[in-house]
Amino acid sequence: MQTASRRMTLVVAGAAIAGLIGVALVRGGTGVSVRAAAASAIPSPATAARPAVLSPACGLPGYAQAAAPSASPKRQLSDEAFKNVQLLKGIPVDEFMGAMGLFSAATSMCCLECHAPDWTFDTPRKITTRKMIQMVNTINQTNFSGRKVVSCWTCHRQSDRPQVTPTLDVVYGEPIYWAPDDLFQQAPGAPAPDKVLDKYIQAVGGAERLAKLTSFVGKGSATLFGGGFKSAVELYVKAPNQRTLIIHQELGNKTTTFDGHNGWLASAVTPVPVMDLTGGELDGARLDAELSIPGRVKQALTQWRAALPREIAGRSVNVLQGTGTGGLTATLFFDVESGLLTRVVRYANSAMGRVPTQIDFEDYRDVAGVKVPFKWAFAWVSGRDVVELTDVQPNVAIDAAKFAKPAPAAAAR
Repeated sequence: MQTASRRMTLVVAGAAIAGLIGVALVRGGTGVSVRAAAASAIPSPATAARPAVLSPACGLPGYAQAAAPSASPKRQLSDEAFKNVQLLKGIPVDEFMGAMGLFSAATSMCCLECHAPDWTFDTPRKITTRKMIQMVNTINQTNFSGRKVVSCWTCHRQSDRPQVTPTLDVVYGEPIYWAPDDLFQQAPGAPAPDKVLDKYIQAVGGAERLAKLTSFVGKGSATLFGGGFKSAVELYVKAPNQRTLIIHQELGNKTTTFDGHNGWLASAVTPVPVMDLTGGELDGARLDAELSIPGRVKQALTQWRAALPREIAGRSVNVLQGTGTGGLTATLFFDVESGLLTRVVRYANSAMGRVPTQIDFEDYRDVAGVKVPFKWAFAWVSGRDVVELTDVQPNVAIDAAKFAKPAPAAAAR
C-alpha cells in the first residue's frame, strides 16, 4: 500500500492548497494563493528520494493576494476575500484555507491540478468538488446530526478516486494501524495525566527554574522548499503565552505571532497580506506559545485523558489529550524514558472537517537551567518546515512591538 503522499514529493511554492472550489482573489491575477505560507514545504525522509509525479503546472511560482482589509476589527470572511465562492461562504479566511488544505491532502493534488489560469473559471474538477462537498455535508447531516464525522479523507486517502475493491495484498499483509483522533476517556491501565505532566515539568528543569525563565530570543534557520535552501529565523518568546516566529524569505518574511490574545500570519503567499487566526488556529497558536515555556502546561488544556503508551520512531511514548477553551483538541506525546515532549498534534475545526497540525520536537538543550528544543518540524496539510536554532538568549527584554500584529510581507531588496 502506498503510504507516502505523491503531492508532498514535489516542492510546490505556493500551489498546495488554494484550489478546488473556484477561488479567485478579489484583485484577480493568475498567481496562486495558499494557506499558512505554503511556500515552505519539505518531504519526510521516507519520501524525499521519490521522483516527482505531479503536473508540471504545480510548480509555477506565482502569487496574488487579496486587497488589505480595512482597519475594522471585523473578521476576514471567505466570500469577501475571494470570488466565485459558492458553498463555503461566511467563514473566516483561515478556516476556508484550512478546508482547501484538507481537499489537497485527501486527493494528493495541488491547486493547479484543479484550477485554470483564470481562477473564476469552473473547471470540471471544481464542479465535481462542489458536488462532493454537498454529498459529504448531506451524509454528516443525515447520519451524525451535522457533526463532521465523514470527510474527504475518509474515502480518498491521498487518491483522486476512492478505492472500491479490496486489495488482497493489503488484506493479508502487515496490519495498518490508524491511531484514533480522539481519546474520549481515560484508558484503563494508562498512566494518570498528572503523573505524566509532572514528569515533563521535572524533565525540562522543574517548576522553580521554569518560573525564573521569563523570556528568550532564538536565532537559527528554517529549511524550506524541500530542503533546497535555508532561511534565517528569529524566535521571540515571553511567558506566559506570547510568541513570534519570523522566517526571512526572499519573497518576504513569514511571520506567525500570538500576542497573548490574538494571532496572525503574514506572508507573501497567504491569501490576504495579514491573515487573522481564528477558532482552532488561534487556540493552536496560543498552545504553541504556552508550550514554549511550559510552566503552565497543566492549565494550557483541560479534560486531560491518557491512552496506553505507543511507539514513535522506535521509542515508547505516553499519550495525553486535552481540550482547549475554544474547542481545540490537542494530543501530546511524551517520551516514557526522558519525560520530554516529543510531538504535539492539534486539530482546528473547519467547514469540511478537522485540520491537523503536527509539531515534532528534538535536540533539547539547556537554557538557563531549562531544556528547550532547538529543533522542530512543523507540518500542516500543505507543507512542512524544519526549524533549527543555533543560539538562544534567556531572560532578555523583548520590545512589545515584536508581539504586535505584523506588517504585510515585503520582498527583500
